Amino acid sequence: QVQLVESGGGLVQAGNSLRLSCAASGRYFSSYAMGWFRQAPGKEREFVAALNWIGDNTIYADSVKGRFTISRDNAKNTVYLQMNSLKPEDTAVYSCAASKTGTVLSSLTARYNYWGQGTQVTVSS
Repeated sequence: QVQLVESGGGLVQAGNSLRLSCAASGRYFSSYAMGWFRQAPGKEREFVAALNWIGDNTIYADSVKGRFTISRDNAKNTVYLQMNSLKPEDTAVYSCAASKTGTVLSSLTARYNYWGQGTQVTVSS
C-alpha cells in the first residue's frame, strides 16, 4: 500500500546541519503516525523521533533531543527530520516509518507497519 522514500542524506562535518525528507505514496498518509529510526554499522536499529498523524505531538530520543526536530506536511505527503549540531555518533542509515495507528507516539519498531530503504548520514569530526 504505502511506499516511503528518504532523501537528503550525505557527508557533513560535526557541528553542521542536515535536513532529511521522507516522501510517501498512497492516499492515507495524513492518517499515519510517522517515525525516524537510525542504524549504525554493527549496531541495532534505534529510535530517533516520532510524531502523530496531525503533527502536533512529538517525542525524541534523549540522544537527539534539543538538536533534532521532526515535522510533517500532509499536503505534500512528506515528513522531515531537521538535524542540527550533528555529532560523529549520529552517523547511521536513517529510515522513516509509518504506523497505521495515527495517534501512536512510539519508539518501538514493532508499532510501525511500513519502512523506507533509508538514507546514509555521515558526520566527520
